[in-house]
Amino acid sequence: MVCEPQNPELERFNIEEIGMSEKKSILCFGDSLTWGWIPVVEGAPTYRYPYEKRWTGQMASHLGDGFHIIEEGLSARTTSADDPNDPRLNGSEYLPTALASHLPLDLVIVMLGANDTKPFFNRTPYDIAYGMSKLVGQIATSAGGIGTPYPAPKALVVAPPPLTPMQHPYFQGMFGGGHEKSAELGQQYRDMADFMKCAFLNAGDFVTTDGCDGIHFTEQNNADLGKAIAEKVKTIL
Repeated sequence: MVCEPQNPELERFNIEEIGMSEKKSILCFGDSLTWGWIPVVEGAPTYRYPYEKRWTGQMASHLGDGFHIIEEGLSARTTSADDPNDPRLNGSEYLPTALASHLPLDLVIVMLGANDTKPFFNRTPYDIAYGMSKLVGQIATSAGGIGTPYPAPKALVVAPPPLTPMQHPYFQGMFGGGHEKSAELGQQYRDMADFMKCAFLNAGDFVTTDGCDGIHFTEQNNADLGKAIAEKVKTIL
């Protein structure tokens, strides 16, 4: 078998210089809280906060120029549950593709779980944390991607803050019992992260869900959370 000669373009560079960026790359994987959903009383439709107002953009502003932030937020996304109305929403089905697509990465921040509290998923807070553990495992085993020598990135699990009372009756039904479940996610995620030896932050320690729909963030929530996560990132990278 004859192999093709090495690409002459690659020969001009040191392989380590090619593989590693000067900036730290962070993938933010989440749901509507990461996408930037602007809360409205009627629930939907709505628009998206501009990048600099989303928590991801706020985090970037606190971290500075040495970081490259990649957003992968999808409204209604779950950790690992199949939504009966939309096959795109299972986070564990898409995360491996996102990881391979965006390598090399230094850190993956995952904030999911609020949508898993919907009653038709029949998930306990422990079940939701178990779904999150699947995502952590996918991050830990993502080295190489497709045809690369890149290592697996580190993981930071973020527990979303508890849901608050919802004005729209359709949302009330959609998230029935969600406040009680979401209030337990911080401890369940903390225990899971300790078990899997990954970093953890409880968003509820820094923000409440102040949006008028009881689910989503205000501009101030985004600003406060972005700052808190930036400080946590500085302890990891």
